[in-house]
Amino acid sequence: MINWNNIHKRILAADRILLTTHENPDGDGLGSASAMYYFLKGYGKECRIVNCSPLPLEFSFLNKDNIFETFDLDHHKDWIKSTDLVLIFDVGDYRRLRALKPLIEECGLDTINIDHHPYPEEVPFTVNMVNTSAAATGEMLYDYFTTVSTTPMSREIAEGIYTAILTDTGSFRYSNTNARCHEIAIACMQAGINHTAIYQKIYETNSLPRVKLLGQILSNLNLEEQGELAWFTIDESMLSEANATKSDVDGFTDYVRTIRGVEVALMIFEQAPEICRINFRSKGKYIVNEIAGSFGGGGHQLAAGAVISGSLVDILPKVLKQTRKTMNQQNGQIK
Repeated sequence: MINWNNIHKRILAADRILLTTHENPDGDGLGSASAMYYFLKGYGKECRIVNCSPLPLEFSFLNKDNIFETFDLDHHKDWIKSTDLVLIFDVGDYRRLRALKPLIEECGLDTINIDHHPYPEEVPFTVNMVNTSAAATGEMLYDYFTTVSTTPMSREIAEGIYTAILTDTGSFRYSNTNARCHEIAIACMQAGINHTAIYQKIYETNSLPRVKLLGQILSNLNLEEQGELAWFTIDESMLSEANATKSDVDGFTDYVRTIRGVEVALMIFEQAPEICRINFRSKGKYIVNEIAGSFGGGGHQLAAGAVISGSLVDILPKVLKQTRKTMNQQNGQIK
C-alpha cells in the first residue's frame, strides 16, 4: 500500500520541481506529467515538464499553456541543477530518460519514481513508488490527488488523468481495464473534460504519411507460428518513401495485434544506424515481457519492448528466434 501522505510531504518540502517521462512519450507519461504540473501549480510550486523527446502531435491538446519542453543541455542545465526534486512518471526503465539521466545523476538530485511497471529490487531512485496492479500511472496519480487533497480536480488535471488511463487501457479495451478505471473516467467527466474531443485528437488525427507507412507495413506483413505471430520491420527507407517521422510508428504494433488469429505482434524498427527498437504486444495467450527482458528491455506481461544496438539485418533473426522459442515453450510445444 503506497503511503501518499509521505510522498506529499516530500513534494511540499520542495520549491523547484522537474517533471519528466520516458523517451518517445505516450499518453500515460504525458498525461501524468500534465496532471501533476497543474496540481503543483495549485500549491504555488515552480515546476517544469522537460522530456528527452518532443511532444507527439496527437497530444498537443495537453500543451495549451506551452508546458512541455524538449531537453536541451545548454538551455536547461542551470535550471535543472537548481531543482529540489525530480518526479519521474511511467519510465519503465531509468535508461529511457536518455540525456536527462546523466545530468540528474551528476547533480545528485532527489528522485521520486511513480510507475506501474515492474522494477528490480535495486533501483537508482531516491523513492520508488510502484503499483503493478494499476492500469496506468495516471490511476496512481488520481489516488494521490484524492488522498492528499479534498479540492475537486480542475479540468486541466482531469484531462491529464483521463488521457493517461484512456491510452494505457487501449480506450478501455485491454485486460488491465477494471472498475476503478471507469470510476476515475466518470470523475474526470464530472470535472468537465470533453472525452469525445480527447479521443478524436489522440486517435483520429492520423497524418497522410503515417497512413502511407502503415500501408507499407501491412503489404509486407509476416505471419508465423500458425498465424499466431505477426511481425514487421521498419527502416529509414520506408520512412523516407512515406515522408513519415519516427513518431509515426507508435501504435502500429497494437494495430497488427488486432488481426484475427494473431496472438503476438512484433515490430522491429531501425530508428538510427545500428540502433533498433523492438515492441511486443500480446492478446494474452503469451507473456512477452520476458522476451523483451532477454534483450535488456522490459514492460508489462502483454506489452513490452527494448532498444538494441545493432543493425536490422543482424537483430531480426535473433529476435525472431527468441520469440519463437518463448512462444513454443509457453505453448508447451518446445521445438
